[in-house]
Amino acid sequence: MGDRGAPTDQGVRPTDEFLLLCLALHSILMNRRHSRAASVVLAAVLLENTLLAASVADATAVDTSASEMRTQIERFVSDRGSLERSYRIPASEARNARLKSFLEESRRRIAALNFDSMSQDGKVDYILLDLQIQRELNHLDREAKETSEDAAYLPFAPLIVALETSRRAMEPVNPSKAAATLSSLKPQIEAAQKAVEAKIKEEKGADAIRMRRVAGNRSLIEAQSLRNTLRTWFTFYDSYDPMFTWWAEEAYKTADTALDSYTKFLREKVAGLPAPKEEAGANANRPPRGRGEFDPEMQAAAVARAGSTEDIVGNPLGRDALMRELALELIPYTPEELIAIANQEFAWCENEMKKASREMGFGDDWKKALEKVKTMYVEPGKQPQTILDLALEAQKFLKDHDLVTLPPLAVETWRMEMMSPERQLITPFFTGGEVISVSYPTAGMTYEQKMMTMRGNNIPMSRATVFHELIPGHHLQGFMGDRYKPYRRGISDTPFLVEGWALYWELLLWDMKFQKTPEDRIGALEWHMHRCARIIFSLSFHLGKMTPVECVNLLVERVGFERENAIGEVRRSFGGLYSPLYQAAYLLGGMQLYALHHELVDSGKMTNMQFHDAVLKENAIPIELIRASLTRQNLTRNYTANWKFRGDVALPAAQ
Repeated sequence: MGDRGAPTDQGVRPTDEFLLLCLALHSILMNRRHSRAASVVLAAVLLENTLLAASVADATAVDTSASEMRTQIERFVSDRGSLERSYRIPASEARNARLKSFLEESRRRIAALNFDSMSQDGKVDYILLDLQIQRELNHLDREAKETSEDAAYLPFAPLIVALETSRRAMEPVNPSKAAATLSSLKPQIEAAQKAVEAKIKEEKGADAIRMRRVAGNRSLIEAQSLRNTLRTWFTFYDSYDPMFTWWAEEAYKTADTALDSYTKFLREKVAGLPAPKEEAGANANRPPRGRGEFDPEMQAAAVARAGSTEDIVGNPLGRDALMRELALELIPYTPEELIAIANQEFAWCENEMKKASREMGFGDDWKKALEKVKTMYVEPGKQPQTILDLALEAQKFLKDHDLVTLPPLAVETWRMEMMSPERQLITPFFTGGEVISVSYPTAGMTYEQKMMTMRGNNIPMSRATVFHELIPGHHLQGFMGDRYKPYRRGISDTPFLVEGWALYWELLLWDMKFQKTPEDRIGALEWHMHRCARIIFSLSFHLGKMTPVECVNLLVERVGFERENAIGEVRRSFGGLYSPLYQAAYLLGGMQLYALHHELVDSGKMTNMQFHDAVLKENAIPIELIRASLTRQNLTRNYTANWKFRGDVALPAAQ
């Protein structure tokens, strides 16, 4: 922890807690009323509790962490950034090879360090860096595999990559040869399209169509990136080298037109996506933040259609890849076990829904009670004030119950903005952090869209999640993450903590009866069910057991979502905006923190405030490693997940 008393041999003055501990230990061991064995047990208990308390001083204090791995991590992040900015050509074998060699060398370098001599923070940081290196190597291997699978759709890609590689190597350009290369692109593209058309005609069965759409969608994104790469290459020389322009201008225009036509073919005939809306499509073709890649959110918004699922394709990983992802996130369960956990949690939600429904006079028909809750929305123009009121209500609750330290600057600096209609097609509910983005109808929406947005952002459901987005959720989390162990963000930004922290507060405040009325409990339970469904549909999709349409139907039929909102949720999940485990991480991460709270707070080892401040100071790392840090667990160099936060899970007989 940032302000934990460090050993005196590191030149740091012992903390008051440490000095008091020494006196207490001496008193216990010298007390003749206890046997020596009993004294040792008492001393061990006191030692554990004092170390926990010493690790959680005032959350506004300065971060004084002195991890032996900090400079290693900062150097790794800087070196990786330099390479990624230099080797940034999509689909480049040279890029993948250089990054892979860097990662392998980085792992060899840290393997030579003396792990056993490190402090607890140093050991945690070592494991974090090693996990990140493994994760990035795993992703490079997956990218290479997918590029190989998609090569038949983009046989001309190496030619474009070679042009840009030569430019970035600062090799002189030969204008006439460049023009000849450009002129060869159009016939190659046309030949590729004919080959793909012939292959489509031979397709048989729904599985073949599904696999083609997945590969086609990936190839579409890569083709758009290749078009941008070619544009970057051409504009570097154009006009600055008059002979280059004289030779290459017309050939480039021809090649660019051919690429544009081919991307439309990939979109409509291979991936089976609708044509992009004109304005959104233009934005989608602009590389974000100076990269040669595409912004997934812009790309999704470009083809999204209200009420339609035809634009949702996704990229299912398969079970083996999911297992690797789970292992690297330190989750010791299989996908099937996690789905079983979600179904158990869903059953609890349904039981609680029925209780609240009875209080509202609807008997066990909780969907009727939910329908009533959906009518509890504010009129257009009033949602910002509602969000503010709910945010202040949550902050007061936190203070009244001494749950977590609230730095005044964090309370002062959060802001609000309204979400664009285009983005609401991808994100139908408000999102947050330092800026909370409010999803609510605009004048140009259809009547149906307006009603669905208002119904989906009703007061009880908003009361259950405003604090998720602001304080004590994402805004407080981000505020503290900028100030405590910020170097960890370069190697760990796990959704199991990022989203798990905010979701955990939904679980804790439910236990503390923050939602006082049955309507408010219905709103909270609706979100809880939603997070159960996210685990089920996202993992099932990646296992190849559910289609996007079936995912939408699950949200509508089992959770009670408005269909438009359900489509937006599934679109958001599989549109390339998030990692494969992101949607499952909300509730699973919340469950991890909930279990850790039970272990440390319910047992009396820490107060609520000590626990929450301590978690925040660890930054966004796997929760199993937060547990190891707070409990001073013995760590090994080749650490693997072992904490079964939900115990052993029995699978249904069919599985």
